[in-house]
Amino acid sequence: MGFVTGLMETLGGPGAGLAVALENLFPPIPSEVILPLAGFTASQGNLSLFSAIIWTTIGSVVGALALYYVGALLGRDRVRAIAAKLPLVKLADVDRTEAWFLKHGVQAVFFGRMIPVFRSLISIPAGVERMRVTTFLLFTALGSLIWNTVFVLAGYFLGENWHVVESYVGVLQNIVIAVCVIAVGYFIVTRVRRARQAKLAPEEADEPEQPWHGQPWDAQPAADPYAGYPGQADPVAQARAERGTLYGTPRQPGDHW
Repeated sequence: MGFVTGLMETLGGPGAGLAVALENLFPPIPSEVILPLAGFTASQGNLSLFSAIIWTTIGSVVGALALYYVGALLGRDRVRAIAAKLPLVKLADVDRTEAWFLKHGVQAVFFGRMIPVFRSLISIPAGVERMRVTTFLLFTALGSLIWNTVFVLAGYFLGENWHVVESYVGVLQNIVIAVCVIAVGYFIVTRVRRARQAKLAPEEADEPEQPWHGQPWDAQPAADPYAGYPGQADPVAQARAERGTLYGTPRQPGDHW
């Protein structure tokens, strides 16, 4: 905390922005503490209220942009490769999640900037899906501006009691974590139950393997995972076609900026 206070006292508004930017990447001190402290510092006359809000918002955007590029460098293929190695996770789950983000990514980025725990993490899938940088910056800035303004003003008007904000935000953060734990628990229980039911179900007769008539050195085409399911085309392809103007081409291995 002394480090953050020192930044604000030495650099003023830019110091508050730097602290918030670092919080996105190295979060030992959450923004829910930095922002009210910036408001309190403004109430003491060490920096203007407007400067505190603007610079902390700039810091939020800079930190989010860094995580965006982490996601972009990671790339869609690496994410799918990692997901494929996780127990109980199917690539169809990844496809549905990706399709949802392609359809609702703008709203996710905007509202995600106002939800504890997800505030920083939401930037990574935006990078993985190569959301247009201008779109990402716009909605990150808008969401961050609302969130930062609320907490900076709280610290400004609470004065010496600015630290009480942390306790209220802690409750909200615990609720978010609890919801995540329940959701993950439900997912695991459901998958384990389905796996057990599949083992108990009578095994279906194996279909005869179709002969491959291509040349030995030709790769046999992979089966379409959505074949045999009427109306169940690739959800990612559908979502990208619908919202293609908001997203670039996913990064492939070996691509360069």
